[in-house]
This record gives sequence, C-alpha cells and structure tokens, in this order.
Amino acid sequence: MTKEIKTALVTGSSSGVGASTCLEFAQRGWNVVINYSRSKASAFALKEACEAFGIKALVCKANVANESDCESMVSQAIKEFGRIDVLVNNAGTTKFCDYNNLEGLNENDFIDVYKVNVIGAYQMVKFAAPYLKKVQGSIVNVSSMSAISGVGSSIAYSSSKGALSTMTLSLAHALAPEVRVNGVCPGFIQTRWTKDFLGERYEDVKKKFENAALVGKTSLPEDIAKGIVYLGADARTTSGQMLTIDGGQLVNQGKL
Repeated sequence: MTKEIKTALVTGSSSGVGASTCLEFAQRGWNVVINYSRSKASAFALKEACEAFGIKALVCKANVANESDCESMVSQAIKEFGRIDVLVNNAGTTKFCDYNNLEGLNENDFIDVYKVNVIGAYQMVKFAAPYLKKVQGSIVNVSSMSAISGVGSSIAYSSSKGALSTMTLSLAHALAPEVRVNGVCPGFIQTRWTKDFLGERYEDVKKKFENAALVGKTSLPEDIAKGIVYLGADARTTSGQMLTIDGGQLVNQGKL
C-alpha cells in the first residue's frame, strides 16, 4: 500500500522564514502549499526549489486578511493534495512607527495590521480545522519576541503579536485533543525584511542583539523554520506552548 504523503500549508511563504519552513518540510518529503500576496516570482522559484526534493508544491496567491482568500487557499490545498497535516500561520505585516510617536498610528493602521496578523491566522484555522482534525494534525503560529518585550516595529505590531500568542493558547483548548496548537516567538532574524527596515542601522542593531544573546549570535530564517517544523511535525505531546527562539536574549535582558 502506498504511504500517503503529508502536506504543510505555510502562509506568507515566498521568502524569509516562510520560505525556509517550506524547504524544511520538503526535505522531509512533505508536499507544501506556498502562499504569496505580491512576490509571484519568488514563490515560483521556491516551488522549483522544493520540488527538487521530489515532492509536489502548490503556489497560491492569497491575502489572509480576506476571508474568501483563506477559504480558497484551503480548498485548493485539499483539491490538490487531499489533506492538510500542518498549518503554519506565518503571514504578517506591520506599520513602522516610533513608539514615542503616538500620532503616527491611526485606527486604520491598527485594523490593517490586526487583519493580517491576528484575524488572518484565525480565518486560516477556521477553514483548515476540519481537515486537520481528520489527520490529528497541528498548527504553528509565528508570533514574535515583541509579544513578550513590547518592543518591535510599532505598537500596533507588538500588540498584534501579543494577541496572536494569546489566541494560540485559546485555540489549543478549542481544538484539543485532535489538533495540537503551538507558536514560536523569534527574536532578531537576519532577513531581507529586517535589513530593509533598519537600513544603515542594520549592522549596529544586529551587533546589539548578538551581544545580548547568550549564544552570541542572532537567528537565520532556517533557525526559526527548524523550530516551526519541530512543533508542527515532531512534538506529538506538546500543545499550548510558545517557543522563544532568540539566542537566549530573554533570560539575559540586563545586557540589552
């Protein structure tokens, strides 16, 4: 009898942590669903890279802020692969704004950030849950250290990640015992997004976080991806947990 291949659906996966997560699953022999909203070329390049491991990859254009897009993405995944074993809610957005500038954020800024970072994740869970339950699957939500520290690209972003972390715990209760729900809280990650955000300050800020980390280094996207895949595929008795991946910065706060 042919063994059925498992499937991972990763939102916001055309680059960075999401792309690395797809590659990690592909190396394990899983089929993957790659999601993008703007970066079509990157998504299809990733598809080719994943399929080099002998699996199948499906590319879906979708904005998780739109409920109909979430439903469509899940439907496409089921039509193509017949199952979803792990859902990774990685899609995220922000509005850059200094914390001292309370006038820099308005109602629409908060709504836009929360629609992707919180509501989008919830919508994906809502539509994927019936299929995850059938296979005793799991969910991994990508939160942030800013959910713990309160420091990030803006108050809107940090508070949205705090909400996502709390929602992770609520979903763990709601979907037990069939579906495990966990999350990761990455610290500083060496990504293109981080470099674009920090610009000329990138190396100085990176060095600051390296000095604050017990291991003396900051994460690459693949470091976060390995944590995501562990929670999603391996940690069969773990649910309702948030895994901090920050090089030990959280327990060494006095140095930051």
